[in-house]
Amino acid sequence: MGGKSISGNHKPDVSKDEVTFLSHSLAKGEEAFESCHIKGVIFDCYETLIDIHTEEHSLETYKVLSAWLAYEGVKIEPEKLWDTYMFKVRQKMENSREVYPEIKVEEIFAEICKENSIWNIDENGLGVEASRVFRAASMRKLRAFPQSIKLIEHCINIPKCVISNGQRVFSELELRFLGLYDYFDFVIFSSDVGYKKPDLRLFMTALKRMGFELEPKCVISIGDSDENELEPAKKLGMRAMHIEEAWKQFGLTD
Repeated sequence: MGGKSISGNHKPDVSKDEVTFLSHSLAKGEEAFESCHIKGVIFDCYETLIDIHTEEHSLETYKVLSAWLAYEGVKIEPEKLWDTYMFKVRQKMENSREVYPEIKVEEIFAEICKENSIWNIDENGLGVEASRVFRAASMRKLRAFPQSIKLIEHCINIPKCVISNGQRVFSELELRFLGLYDYFDFVIFSSDVGYKKPDLRLFMTALKRMGFELEPKCVISIGDSDENELEPAKKLGMRAMHIEEAWKQFGLTD
């Protein structure tokens, strides 16, 4: 477990039965790690692993998507596309029984395509493709944080996963494009389950899949949000650290 090794030439000297977390002492940031080695790490995705900027509320984004949809048999003006998308998102959120509801954007776009088609279309398939065109049209910046890649390099023989308030339809592709996806044993996207962080169930699922549901104190959650990553982890008895603190802790800020 633990995904693929980033440093091919690095061969840590650890025993078969012992798990070592990082090559530095965790004396600050988090209190003390007591006598328990960290056995698992949960990472957030955006603004933790990935540095991103999108403009989903820009009319230009919907102009690009509207023009693309015209070639797919869907006729809808950018302004209407924008209003319809936002309305359907709000509607699905309000109709959800979840405290922290999540949607699937491909389902939203599938509905829009079906309602505005001018010839026979595969609305489900088109919903997936429209979601990705929408994301691409909104994208202004997408890169991996080099500090976070180095941080992952410090994780030796440790199960690692990602919990993301993201849409699998395009977020998984972004992780793969940036070469990050295979570093992790699994990735949990909020769009898969219909609820998002800070819902504790996401973290409970991760603990169970890593086999640490009975020893949460041996797992650390690393992210950029107190509300979404740090507080939920602490409620479950896990360790937690802000991503910038983790960079500082291991000398990765330069």
